[in-house]
Amino acid sequence: MEGTFRNFNQGELYVYSLDPQAKGRKDTLQLMNGKFAFEMPLEDSITLSIIFPNFSELPVFAHQGATVTLSGDASHLRDTEIIGTPDNEQLTEFRLSTNDMTPPEVLKAVGQFVEDHPQSDASLYLINKYYVLLAEPDYKEALRLLGLMVKASPTSEKLKEYRSQLEQIRLTSLRSTLPTFSAVTVDGQRVSNADLQGKLAIVSIWATWKLDGYMQRQLRELKRRYGQRLAIVGICMDPSVKDCRDAMRRDSITWPTICDALVWQSPLVSQLGITDVPDNFVLNSRGVIIARNLSAQQLTDKMNTLFEYQDK
Repeated sequence: MEGTFRNFNQGELYVYSLDPQAKGRKDTLQLMNGKFAFEMPLEDSITLSIIFPNFSELPVFAHQGATVTLSGDASHLRDTEIIGTPDNEQLTEFRLSTNDMTPPEVLKAVGQFVEDHPQSDASLYLINKYYVLLAEPDYKEALRLLGLMVKASPTSEKLKEYRSQLEQIRLTSLRSTLPTFSAVTVDGQRVSNADLQGKLAIVSIWATWKLDGYMQRQLRELKRRYGQRLAIVGICMDPSVKDCRDAMRRDSITWPTICDALVWQSPLVSQLGITDVPDNFVLNSRGVIIARNLSAQQLTDKMNTLFEYQDK
C-alpha cells in the first residue's frame, strides 16, 4: 500500500485491521514529504482502516499480492481516490458519487450498491457503516442486505461470522439484558456483568484515538456525586495498554477499566455488541439496557433523572 497526500507533509497515520483474519494487526505509518509506503503479509483478503491525526478514517481493502494506491488532499479526505483492486475502486466511486447526496439518498445508494456488488468487500463495509454503526442501528435492513451477500457467496466464512456478530449485537438493543461478560482490568482485577447488578450502572466505551474529554469529565462528576450508588466500567479500545493507563492517569479515571489491546478483535466486541467509539450503555439495577450511545450531556441528564426518581 502506498499513498500521497497534499497538505500533509510529515506525520504519522495509524492503521488497524477491521477483520478477525488479521489477528489484531496494527501499525503506524510514517508520512514523509506527503508520501508513505507500507507492506503487510496476508493469507486472505482483509479490510484495514487508516486513521488520520484529525481522527478521520479511510477504509482500504487489502488483497494478497495486490498493490493499493491512495491519493488525495489531507484537507478533503472524503475525495481521496483509492485504486488497485475492484472493491477499492468501487468504494471510491461510491464515495465520490454520494458526497453531495442527502442521507436518504445515500441509504438508497447503499442498497443499490449491495445489490449490484454482493460479492464485494465494499458492500460489507457499507452495510456496517450505514446500518450498524448508528445511534439507532437498523439491524433488520442490515441483515436483509447481508442475506444478499450470503446468497451470492454461500461458502464465505467472513460473511457467516459477520452475520453471527450482527445477531449478537441485537442482544444489546434497548430493553435487553446486558450479555454476560468477564474480563481483566488494566489493574489486573476481574470484572464482570455481575459487578453491575443491584445499582444503576454505566458501561463506557472509549479510545485515546477518538477521545471525548467532556464525556470523561462528566463521568467523573457523576461518580463523585453518586459514589457507590453508581457503578461504572470502562472499556478502552486502544491497541496499547500503556496509552490507556496514561489517559486514565491524565483524566483521573478511577473506575475499573478493561483494555486488552485487541481493538476490534477483542472478545468484548462480539459479546457486548460494541459497534462504535465512543459508545455507552446505561443499565438499571436489573442489568437491563435502558439507554445507549448518549452524548455527555444526555448521559448526565439521564443519570440525574434516574437518581432523582430513586430518591422520591
